[in-house]
Order: sequence, then C-alpha cells, then structure tokens
Amino acid sequence: MIKAGIIGATGYAGAELARILYGHKDVEIVWLGSRSYADKKYASIYQNMSGLLEDNCQDEQLEALVEQADVIFTATPQGYLASVMKEEYLRKAKFIDLSADYRIKDVSVYERWYQIEHKSPEFLGEAVYGLCELNREKIRQARLVANPGCYTTCSILTAWPLVKEGLIVPQTLIIDAKSGTSGAGRGAKTDNLYCEVNENIKAYGVASHRHTPEIEEQLGYGAGEPFTISFTPHLVPMNRGILVTAYASLVRNDDGSLPSEEQIRAAYEKYYKTETFVRILEPGVCPQTRWVEGSNYVDVNFKTDQRTGRVIMMGALDNLVKGAAGAAVQNMNLLYGLPESSGLEYAPLFP
Repeated sequence: MIKAGIIGATGYAGAELARILYGHKDVEIVWLGSRSYADKKYASIYQNMSGLLEDNCQDEQLEALVEQADVIFTATPQGYLASVMKEEYLRKAKFIDLSADYRIKDVSVYERWYQIEHKSPEFLGEAVYGLCELNREKIRQARLVANPGCYTTCSILTAWPLVKEGLIVPQTLIIDAKSGTSGAGRGAKTDNLYCEVNENIKAYGVASHRHTPEIEEQLGYGAGEPFTISFTPHLVPMNRGILVTAYASLVRNDDGSLPSEEQIRAAYEKYYKTETFVRILEPGVCPQTRWVEGSNYVDVNFKTDQRTGRVIMMGALDNLVKGAAGAAVQNMNLLYGLPESSGLEYAPLFP
C-alpha cells in the first residue's frame, strides 16, 4: 500500500483528494493535514466522509509526515511548499504540489505574477510539470511533481494538438474561460458570497490572471518558440466546472487553402486517440461542464470558421478533479508504476 499524506486536506482540492484516495485500492491515507482544523475529526468538517474517514486532522508537521508517508500532496496556497522544502524531505518522500510553486521554470516570472519571493528556486530544475498527457515519462522518474492549474489544464489540452502541429498562428490565440466558484477556494471572501455570485457572471483577473504565464510556457514548449496569449477568466454561478473557448487564426496549407475539418480532427486524434481521460467529441457536439462533472475526463472539440479563417477550440473539465485532485492521483499512479487510471475509473455525475 502507498502511504499518502495530504497537507491542506480541508480545502476543496484537498477534500477531493481525500475522497478519491479513500476509494483507491492501493492507497492508505496516513495524514490529513489542516492548520485551521487541527485536532478536529475530519468527518465533522466534511460529513460526506462520516464513517469513512474518522481520523483527526493534524497540523502541518512536515518533519513528522515525511517519516510516515511515501507520497505527500500539498493542496496549499502559493508559497507554502517553496518556503519549507528541503533536500532531506525529497530523499524520504515524493511530493505532488497542487500550488504554483514549481510550475513555472523562470523564477522571475513566478515572482512577478504571484508577487511573492520564491524560497527554494534550487528545486525548479528538477520539478516535473504534472500534465500526464504531455510529460508521462518524465513524471514516472520524478521526486517533485508540479500539478497543473485548473484553467491551465483545460486551456493547454484544448489547444495542444493544433499548437504542436503548427496549424494555428501562435500569437493570435485568445482563450476565454469560465469557472465555477469552487475554483476560488474555500476561504471566506466577499466576492464569493451567494448574493455576489448568484444570477451573475463576471470577468476577473483581466490581462493579469496568474495562470497566464503557465499556459504560455507550456504551449511555448509545444510550439518550439515563445508563446503569448490573451487569457480572460470568468466566474459563473455553479459549484464546479471549467469551460474554455479558444480562438486562433489558422495557418494556410501550401496551396493557400485553410486546413479542413478532417485535417484538424486528425491532429486531435494523433495526440488523444489513446488517452483515457481526454475525450474527442463527435463533430458538431460542444463540450459542456455537466458531462464531465465529478470525473477526471476532459471533453474537447473544435469548429473551423472558413469565413474568418479561424478555428474555435472548446474544452470542459471538472476543476476539482482533472483540474486538481484527479490529475494529482494520475501523477501518483505514474510515480508508483500503477495503471494511470487507478482510483479514477468512474463515470461523470448526472444530474
């Protein structure tokens, strides 16, 4: 059995990790870490786990945790893991970090966008970006995995095949994304109150959202050149889910014609046909958040617009599963040589 510890187990992503890991036949949860709820019974905080996870929450004591756990998930705010990470810890346990601390390789970019000092940049070089569909083999060998952001996962997987195959003009990519309120975390914030969110939709982080450089860095690897995008997120009144609609100009074929629907579908199938958790929808079917809710699936599709010479790329996922905890479990499975889908083999919820 893999012994797993979760730091930040009482946030939304941490709670989803606890739920998924509880049902994983190869995992034993040995530590439910929570600074806010130390010494309180976990099931008293999340009653859905009554009779299932009755352990008390424990404080964030990494020195003790690395002696007990094989793998440690840190579902914590930006800056936490970077401020405490030591080589000694990495020699004793593997880490899967759900924050942004090790996602961006250029420390100056991280510090500019997150407005905090990175306390352990010496580990950035070895951290592996944990998007399994892109970095599967590197993840298998990692000690430190940087779990991707939720907007980032949906945006990258939606556009990756066309970026990688050179079918779109990189600098024309515009990403419009919408997220449910759980993406903002469980902390009490005025903007997330029911009366603020209900019957409302709004853009936020316009031209400044922190996931922007993460998306640009990863798509830049695919394009083989620096990548700049326009990214605008929106908050919508639902619990879970992310919907991405992305637009870009198509690169014309040698004869001056635009790529056909068949050419573009072939690109998606090249990268995703054998992927368990990426579903390419039938022509004309648009992804919807309701059809991925509670699951680790990403639904993607596209539509070409011959009139404007653009392609519209669409993707949907559950921000707490494939956008956070589910992806983290995928990474853990790879680290320990398990089937990648272990513990994640369930259909989306509906209604």
